[in-house]
Amino acid sequence: MTTLLVDLVAVLLLLGGLAGLSAALARRIERAEPPEGGFLDLDRDRLHVVDTGTGRPVVLIHGLSGQMGNFTYALVDRLSRDFRVVAFDRPGSGYSTRAPGASAGIHAQAAILAKAIRALKLEDPVIVGHSLGGAFALALALDHPDCAAALALISPATHPMRSTPSVFRGLALLRSSVPRRVFAWTLATPIALLARRWGTRQVFAPEPAPPDFATRGGGLLPLRPGNIEASAADLAAAKLPEDIESMTIRYRSLTIPVGILFGRSDPILDWRAQGEAMKQDLPTLDLEIVEGGHMLPVTQPDACAAFIRRIAAKARTGEDLH
Repeated sequence: MTTLLVDLVAVLLLLGGLAGLSAALARRIERAEPPEGGFLDLDRDRLHVVDTGTGRPVVLIHGLSGQMGNFTYALVDRLSRDFRVVAFDRPGSGYSTRAPGASAGIHAQAAILAKAIRALKLEDPVIVGHSLGGAFALALALDHPDCAAALALISPATHPMRSTPSVFRGLALLRSSVPRRVFAWTLATPIALLARRWGTRQVFAPEPAPPDFATRGGGLLPLRPGNIEASAADLAAAKLPEDIESMTIRYRSLTIPVGILFGRSDPILDWRAQGEAMKQDLPTLDLEIVEGGHMLPVTQPDACAAFIRRIAAKARTGEDLH
């Protein structure tokens, strides 16, 4: 019994030391990458938001293990010349909070984003979703049609993934909430920091990642314990049948302009399984394929801005909608 007690104390001390190390690393990350915008309080949720420019609203929704820096790195400045650009950190990502016990499901998060769009009085916005953010954008348009006048989806998840990309397989192992929390707040951040360069190369391939992406593009913030826990919950929820899979049968009901921009060499999401498959579900889809990888908002901001402008030009005005 004494030996067992000693072992238990040793384990608890180890976990406590790792938790302390993770908290210290998170504080260092936050000093290197402070909030870029302001905060919007919505009942139990608090969203970090950048709101800049004037004109028709364009709402930017990032993907898995991302945050608004994926857009502010290069795309927001290009769009704010013509639009009112609003970029959110999704609930639990970046500097946005997720209420304790709240669902990470795509429809639940889309409902929070819809609440934010209404609170900010964004009329007839063009919704831009990157990667898994594309699924949130689609849920927003399907569940809250007053919050989307057009969809411009970049490298989006539109259909269930056959397998989890290698860079996210660690998150995929954390399906249960208790192991997810323990791992996220002890081992996850040190491991993620050690593997950061490898992970960044995986996400950007075959294009090179900018050397300042870690701080300027939001590459470090997702490595904090709370963000890792939220990202694991996001991935687990996205694999549930009631999320992405359930939306596919509703795509034909979309009457707003929908466009997809995909990199032909995307290593994270396949343009055939996610882009061409969407074209089968929605024949009016504007599908554009370019040479490149997954992180087009960072690596090809001019192409992304031109694509968003083209889809925005197709969007109906408020007068048309009523």
